[in-house]
Amino acid sequence: MVDATYRGDLRDLNELNFARFDAKLEQRVEGLQAKLETKMAELQARFEQRLAEMETRLTRRLFNFWIAQAATTAALVFAVVKLVH
Repeated sequence: MVDATYRGDLRDLNELNFARFDAKLEQRVEGLQAKLETKMAELQARFEQRLAEMETRLTRRLFNFWIAQAATTAALVFAVVKLVH
């Protein structure tokens, strides 16, 4: 009888301790998830900003290249026309 009573008390105590542990674990997991979501949002914003900066630089470089090519082509056309006349 006493053994069964102690077993019941021990079982109840273990269930109570497990419930506390589970609640603390759930709270910590939620905190970590919130931190992770915040960090991911920060990283995504930085990535998008850097991508936009790179796109701007690339567009500027390509535009400069096109201008140089157009000037070279125009100079060659004028040189050929001058040589022909």
